[in-house]
Amino acid sequence: MTTPPPVDPEIIGFYTETFDEATRLTSTADGVLEMVRTQELLRRHLPPAPARILDVGGGPGAHAQWLTDDGYRVHLVDPVTRHIEQARHAGCTTELGDARKLTAADDSYDAVLLLGPLYHLLDRADRLQALAEARRVARPGSPVAAAAISRYASLFEHTATTWLERDRVHDAVQDILTNGRHEPGRKGFTAAYFHTADGLVEELRCAGFEDATVYGIEGPTWALLKATEQHTGTSLIGSPMFRAALAAARAAEPYPDLLAAGSHLLAVARA
Repeated sequence: MTTPPPVDPEIIGFYTETFDEATRLTSTADGVLEMVRTQELLRRHLPPAPARILDVGGGPGAHAQWLTDDGYRVHLVDPVTRHIEQARHAGCTTELGDARKLTAADDSYDAVLLLGPLYHLLDRADRLQALAEARRVARPGSPVAAAAISRYASLFEHTATTWLERDRVHDAVQDILTNGRHEPGRKGFTAAYFHTADGLVEELRCAGFEDATVYGIEGPTWALLKATEQHTGTSLIGSPMFRAALAAARAAEPYPDLLAAGSHLLAVARA
């Protein structure tokens, strides 16, 4: 395997100096919705504890924490030093590394998670390499779960925040809708790729996976939570509206047309 290029310094800088990923899934209702749904979806597919799980791009350990609490043995890999330092409190082992070139041996894990790397690999070849590496280190027949940001998430989000009316934001959202790319150097977020559900399945297929199932993580009403919190200044975590949004996400699962309305997608396949 060829050595991949370094992770874009802009991405490292964003998560080191600009944005604290450690609070994203606990501080807002849509973040908590993402966490709750990711937990329940993964728990359907993971083997029983104490299976070994590789958490690739696991950030500051938000998912590693509940997985270790569930009794799993978790090893977390992430390219951001700040995340590695934060994740040491999650009860897992940690490693500074790259999703495109894992140090793990072939067939060495009972499940592999990629709940972040596909967001920030703009080139298709890099995404395919990350998926192929996950397949390589997973035991045959074990689950591999890969998350992606929905192609349409920025449209819903910036409508909820009303930032869509700003020319700079409108242009960035239009480019994402057109080609899925938030180019390096643009303000508001770091370099990122936004998937369609069909595009995510196609990349999994090209990486050697078969029969991937794609779920909408937050479901079709997450932006209502974001808009209400944004404009009232009131936390909706645990509120009736939160519970309704969670119910909507669960109800929407059988209907692929509703995947496009979600913020994040989760694809689960077998190695």
